[in-house]
Amino acid sequence: MANGGLGEFLRTRRAVLDPEQAGLTGYGTRRRVPGLRREEVAQLAGVSTAYYIRIEQGASTNASDAVLLALARVLQLDTTETDHLFDLARRDPRKPRRRRHTEKPSPHAVAMLSSISDRPAVLLGRRNDVLAWNRLGHLLIAPHVPYEAPADPATRPALPRMLFLDPKFRGAYQDWDTEARTYVAYLRLLSGKHPDDQHLTELVGELCMKDESFAAMWASGRVGECTAGSKRLHHSLIGKVVIDFHLWVQSDNPDHRMEVYAPTDQTSADALALLGTLQSDTTTNRESVSSPLR
Repeated sequence: MANGGLGEFLRTRRAVLDPEQAGLTGYGTRRRVPGLRREEVAQLAGVSTAYYIRIEQGASTNASDAVLLALARVLQLDTTETDHLFDLARRDPRKPRRRRHTEKPSPHAVAMLSSISDRPAVLLGRRNDVLAWNRLGHLLIAPHVPYEAPADPATRPALPRMLFLDPKFRGAYQDWDTEARTYVAYLRLLSGKHPDDQHLTELVGELCMKDESFAAMWASGRVGECTAGSKRLHHSLIGKVVIDFHLWVQSDNPDHRMEVYAPTDQTSADALALLGTLQSDTTTNRESVSSPLR
């Protein structure tokens, strides 16, 4: 099951927690499998082993908030992981999948993106598809992709797919493994919040089949949010550059987020300035081409 469920999440979380971390002693060191046993989780959470097994097997779908919070405490989940636990526990399997719909950038978001001229910026959809980008954002993130690509849903760049399946995009990241794990953790977080998203299910299934690294990272069960951080790139046009990024969520459409980049040091600032000159040259040469921001 590509998008996973409550049982899978609980199993992966207890598998990475050893008895000493959980405060258990006297259980010896010889264990057939790593992590906590189901009976140990049940004991620490104050529920019967039989009841916990039913939860993990999906046979009990009405666990109380108190039980879920106890499990979060035992498994030492952070806030994001706890929210994900509740998302999975409250999932209604009878709910039909949502009809497919094409994401469209709002005029307000496009107007704001167009007003950002001195920094690279990208407007991202729910699954980190590029809905629009300014010239600098395009040249920084994916200069080998046509600038007009986000305007057509059929050619719209999907950053998670590119990170695993596009050699040029993948090769630009100096810390590819860190970047990839962050993307996978975010996709798993989305899978809990939007279990009826058919596009997301298909994306995860495709990447699990086509890339062993993605499949292994997905199987780890890790979830995470990412609203700010740094990227270390080896850019095909300007060489090595380190950039900070911040994600801004639209109040009227929280699924869409704007990612804005800034250089972290003078060397990177000089590199982005060079990218700005390339932007000017590109714009001059493409005046007759329609823009996805128009």
